[in-house]
Amino acid sequence: MTKPDSLIFDMDGTLWDNVDSYTIAWNKGLEIKGYRSRVTRYELLGLMGKEAHVMLNTILPNASAAEQDELFDEVIRQYQLLVPGMKPHIYEGVYEGLEKLSEEYPLFLLSNCEEGGLVNFMKHTGTTHLFTDYMEHGQNLKPKAFNMKLLKERNNLQHPVYIGDTDSDSKASADAGIPFVFMSYGFGKTDNYAFKFDSFPQLVDYFLNI
Repeated sequence: MTKPDSLIFDMDGTLWDNVDSYTIAWNKGLEIKGYRSRVTRYELLGLMGKEAHVMLNTILPNASAAEQDELFDEVIRQYQLLVPGMKPHIYEGVYEGLEKLSEEYPLFLLSNCEEGGLVNFMKHTGTTHLFTDYMEHGQNLKPKAFNMKLLKERNNLQHPVYIGDTDSDSKASADAGIPFVFMSYGFGKTDNYAFKFDSFPQLVDYFLNI
C-alpha cells in the first residue's frame, strides 16, 4: 500500500464506545412515542455503523416511514439532552494518538451517524482542532462510500485510508476505492482489510514510522 497522505476515522467502535448513551436515548424515544418495545446495548451493538433507516427498520419494522422519522427525531433530541453528562469510553491511546498523528497527517472523520454526531464527539473529547474536515450520514443521507469519495474529492486527497471496525466499513471502503484499516477491538468483524490493529497505540506507532 502506498503511504497515505491522510487518515479518515470512523467514530463508534474506533475512537470511542458510547453505546450506553445511545441505548438510553433510543429507549427514551420509544417510551415518549408510545412504543412498548425497547432495545438493549447488545442489540444496538449489532447495528453500529448502519445507516439510520437500517436501524429503524430493525428496531421498528412495522412502523411507517413517517413514524420511523418521528421516532428518530425524538431519539436525537433525547441524545442531545444526554450529551452534557454522558460518559463514553474513549479507547486507550486515542487522545495522545490523535495529537501525534495530526502532526504528520491531515485527519478526517466519517460516520453514518446523525447530523451533529461527529461535532458532539469532537467537542466532548476536545479534539476539534485536530481534524481538517468531517462528513456525517445525517448531512445528506448518502451511503458511506459516497461520503468517503466526497470527503476525498473536496479535500483533494490522493492516498487516504479509512480506519474503522466493521465489515460494512470494509465494504464501503472497497466501494470507494480506499484502503481499509481494521481496528479489531471495535464492534464488528471482517476478513477484508489492508491492515489490522488490536489497539489504537499500535495504529499510531505504525503510521508514525512508515
